Amino acid sequence: MRFSLIVPVFNRPDEIKELLESLTRQTFTDFEIIIVEDGSELDCRSVIDKYQDRLDIKYFYKKNERPAIARNYGVERAQGEYVVFVDSDVIVPELYFETVDRELRKDPVDAYGGPDAAAPDFNNLQKAINYSMTAFLTSGKIRSGQKIDRYYPRSFNMGVKRQVFNEIGGFPVTRMWPGEDMVFAIEIIRRGYRTKLIPDAFVYHKRRNTLKSFFRQVFRFGKTRYIISRVYPETFKIFYLFPSAFTIGTIGLLAMSMWQWWLSLFIVAYALLVGVDSIIKNKSLPVAGLSIITAFVQHFGYGLGFIIAIFEGDRYGVFEKGFYPKQ
Repeated sequence: MRFSLIVPVFNRPDEIKELLESLTRQTFTDFEIIIVEDGSELDCRSVIDKYQDRLDIKYFYKKNERPAIARNYGVERAQGEYVVFVDSDVIVPELYFETVDRELRKDPVDAYGGPDAAAPDFNNLQKAINYSMTAFLTSGKIRSGQKIDRYYPRSFNMGVKRQVFNEIGGFPVTRMWPGEDMVFAIEIIRRGYRTKLIPDAFVYHKRRNTLKSFFRQVFRFGKTRYIISRVYPETFKIFYLFPSAFTIGTIGLLAMSMWQWWLSLFIVAYALLVGVDSIIKNKSLPVAGLSIITAFVQHFGYGLGFIIAIFEGDRYGVFEKGFYPKQ
């Protein structure tokens, strides 16, 4: 078996249906699918049954322990040379596995990652959130699909040699979530394994479908970014502070604009830059308007999460012992 696709699921049968439907159209078929139902109340077993005769699927139900443990559980039952991880809200383009297989045969790295994108039929908010998470004006080059040296794959689109996965010990098991995939990617590189970004191996990623859930997601990202930077100080980059500085600066400018109105023009200028950039990329005025909102939600959520994590200290107990204490 060339690839084992591991998918943790929690109360998302509709999304799994879309994912499996996309997998039936793959031009490269030497892969198995391992669905790990992570204690869902609304399980997807009936959906899985409809695809058993079209795909090589294994389905497992376990108690809820969050995605990292579910992914480790799936790998223990995998047969593939590479274990591939995607989120349940992903749609896989038909050339995905063909592209990955071709690139790995040319350059058999230990782990790879690919970018995420918005499908043409995504709704306007999903497209706006995708813009905010990938555009240079909102995220720099962290997730924008550019070629990055020592690429750190993320679990929405990540592949690892099964032998390497086992040697590292899988995703770290902590109460911190999300962020386990960032830690795992750091460990891959720290231990001397080779990684790379495969730009053409993209997936369509639906992400969150409300502004509230998007804020909660990036808020958690901000908190875990600070924690990871404390455990792995060599991974810290100065632009990780930008969302926090943006949050504090925006609040300050709004406060001072009560006396000096022109200071608010800096905020307006940034909003216009985001709007114009989004129009160019998405060819949609409604998406551009929502992109301005999601950009501010992303900065404020991430920035506040980072700031709060500083004051919370080592609530997860990893600053000193790390995420892999036995090593």
